[in-house]
Amino acid sequence: MRDGIFGQALVAFGANLPFGGDSPATTIRAAVAALEEEGLAVLALSRFFATPCFPVGAGPDYVNAAAVLDCMQVIDLASILARLHRVEARFGRERAQRWGMRTLDIDLLAMGDSVLPDALTQDQWRLLPPSEQVRATPDRLILPHPRLQDRAFVLVPLADVAPDWVHPRTGQSVRQMLGALPAEDRDAVKPL
Repeated sequence: MRDGIFGQALVAFGANLPFGGDSPATTIRAAVAALEEEGLAVLALSRFFATPCFPVGAGPDYVNAAAVLDCMQVIDLASILARLHRVEARFGRERAQRWGMRTLDIDLLAMGDSVLPDALTQDQWRLLPPSEQVRATPDRLILPHPRLQDRAFVLVPLADVAPDWVHPRTGQSVRQMLGALPAEDRDAVKPL
């Protein structure tokens, strides 16, 4: 990361369906413990937030959070993703519908100041018009997450744990990206 931290990943959690009788907040807490079991130490965890379902009207409201993970002991990015996906599956995640309701979603937002697969591809996906975002899905991992700067439900929790992380392509910190969003988007994300 530009702030001098190496070997750390930023992740976002989201859930809006119960799993095994547990609330979404309980599921996220259990997922955090499961990440530790997978060898991804949680260095910082945000507060939990209630956020309107995205897209609006697609289901119950979400619980969102963010974390900083220590990935120093993990060999490669594929291993990190595999561990995140195992934890999602453990808590009932099904990838049936993009932006659909879910028991657990863990998104890898950034890995230090890495830009993947390359700057041009990251820029193309980040600058994709909203009408295309609904229809187009990347066929590979894009880092930083191409919608990161657009979503209050990601940036508000992320500001709890990494307010000074700087997007390697835009040069903006989490705090700056959050401040650039409309006030009504920020205000819709409420601490639990």
